[in-house]
Amino acid sequence: MVPDPSSPDPATHTPDDGPEPREDIMRATYRALCAHGYADLTMQDIADEAPVSKAALHYHYDSKRGLLSAFGAYISERFLTRVRAADDPAADPRERLSAVFDAALSPPGEADQRDFQRTLLELKAQAPHEPGFRDHIQQTDEGFRSLVAGIVADGVETGVFRADVDPGSTAQFVATVIGGNQVRQVSVGQSPDETRALLRTHVEDRVATDPDGAGSDGEDR
Repeated sequence: MVPDPSSPDPATHTPDDGPEPREDIMRATYRALCAHGYADLTMQDIADEAPVSKAALHYHYDSKRGLLSAFGAYISERFLTRVRAADDPAADPRERLSAVFDAALSPPGEADQRDFQRTLLELKAQAPHEPGFRDHIQQTDEGFRSLVAGIVADGVETGVFRADVDPGSTAQFVATVIGGNQVRQVSVGQSPDETRALLRTHVEDRVATDPDGAGSDGEDR
């Protein structure tokens, strides 16, 4: 059972019945979103997927908006927990970068990746109108970019990556590519494997020095 990572939200009550009922509600919200979409989703739809009644949902969450804000925090924190767990600071920076990319593009336990990505896009589309959603997305983006930038910086410092590689801009590029993967996976059916290959070609291979310590342009570093 994954602990409930959702942050406190002013639109919610604090449950006094432990993490499992909250986890059940978050999973039910995910299933209901996949089945009904954001616009048509109702609290009853979520209750139908959960082992609690609609009245119990309203006890924990004053409104659908509050529940979906908590769900956004839940999804964001799960993503960061997953990619951070994939990073082994003791490993070679190339292996660390590869493992984080794999974790970011292949969420475990999601039977239908396209439904999962569609659900994320629908939530992200609310960001211009919902400050709570925007905050969750921004925190996730900053956390992911910080993780990638740290790995790249370690690689530069140890000579595994080229000395002229900028960790911040590399991390921003990676975050942009992975964000674009969500759109293309939903809209045109692009496989995450295609995006993974792009990251290998345009990030991993380009930032690494060769075995003799030369950069990709053949100049000694």
